[in-house]
Amino acid sequence: MNQPISVDLPHSLGKDEARRRIANNTHKLAEHIPGGAQTSSSWAGDELTLNVSAMGQGIEAKILVEDARVRVQMMLPPLLAMFAKPIESMLRSKGSDVLLEDHSKR
Repeated sequence: MNQPISVDLPHSLGKDEARRRIANNTHKLAEHIPGGAQTSSSWAGDELTLNVSAMGQGIEAKILVEDARVRVQMMLPPLLAMFAKPIESMLRSKGSDVLLEDHSKR
């Protein structure tokens, strides 16, 4: 059975800066997935649709950028559903670091 995950990541960057940082960081998600992954993404306004494929599994995530938070929503396929709690916990603790880190000054 599929398992939904929804995580809010608060920020104080403003919508435009948060969107810019997410756009600059989505390609780095594969580095955080054991064994690597394939990623693709597309924007529609302030919502990013992100597709991640790893270990024969595919996940589509919707990332909505708002003024003071980023809402990440995804549906885990049955094989990954058993890892829903650890994945949600990782998103809460590391999601802002991965998605909102600023690499433009390096």
